[in-house]
Amino acid sequence: MIRRTLIAALATATVSASALAQGYPDHPVRLIVPYAPGGSADIVARLISDEWGKALGKPLVVENKAGAGGNLGVAEVAKAAGDGYTVGLQTVSLAINPALTPRMPYDTLKDLAPVGMVASSQHVLVVNENVPAKTVKDLVALAKRQPGKLSYASAGTGSTFHMAAELFKAVAGVSIVHIPYRGGGPALSDTIGGQTEMAFPVLSAAQGHVQSGRLRALGVTGPRRSPLMPNVPTIAEAGVPGYSFETWFMVFVPSGTPKPVVDKLNATLNAVLATPTVKDRMAKEGFDASPSTPAAARARLEKELPQWAKLVKERGITAD
Repeated sequence: MIRRTLIAALATATVSASALAQGYPDHPVRLIVPYAPGGSADIVARLISDEWGKALGKPLVVENKAGAGGNLGVAEVAKAAGDGYTVGLQTVSLAINPALTPRMPYDTLKDLAPVGMVASSQHVLVVNENVPAKTVKDLVALAKRQPGKLSYASAGTGSTFHMAAELFKAVAGVSIVHIPYRGGGPALSDTIGGQTEMAFPVLSAAQGHVQSGRLRALGVTGPRRSPLMPNVPTIAEAGVPGYSFETWFMVFVPSGTPKPVVDKLNATLNAVLATPTVKDRMAKEGFDASPSTPAAARARLEKELPQWAKLVKERGITAD
């Protein structure tokens, strides 16, 4: 009797979830970006939101909920109803922040359900024009001759600028001082001005400064050269084998969101990412469209959470 009751309840739940997906969405969907307007996550969200809304049949409204290094906006998604009407978009910080924040306002794997990957973006190691290093090998040699004398600017503790640099220090075996700023703009300004010797900004932020000659690009951080800077080698090929860093962007919903709703969000998102219009727009901004399944996105999170926790512990990195 109990077994028949459980089977009936499961069947009813499955039918209800399917019915929800068929009628979903019947009103606009919130797409929460946990940073202020103008940053890379905001740019990615706005590159896909219009077309994704058309594919779903209802608008996706981008809402910026900045604070606590991205944790504030992500927590809002984690605590929302699992009905598919609150969706989040976060960077690789989704995997980094738990290692930096002693008391997280959510559990990344328990409270969030990945919908899929959206895009990836490389960073680039740049130095100001007064730094004598012309190559990555030159810079590593300079840093080893003068341990603790060189410095790099970041967009803040825990930012992708910061983590790309700390990974570089770990793999290259060099000591370079971290100077955190409140945002990527001030970090690049002071690197250009000579207050710091180097930085690891995203490609799109550095491109204009490199073209003008105010900054010298020594290597891109990803596994392959970038079309935005085709003549700049990867850091791995330029002298630090084994180094690779990319910022990725993932869409997620609250855990407990019905699978048919997650699947519909994933299918429409992937369809949008495959369109030439969206792919071209992303490429011009330095992003590579990266569609995936929900399972693949979750697997990436499960893999990277302990990797970043290990680096943070080994480097003694603490939040501001």
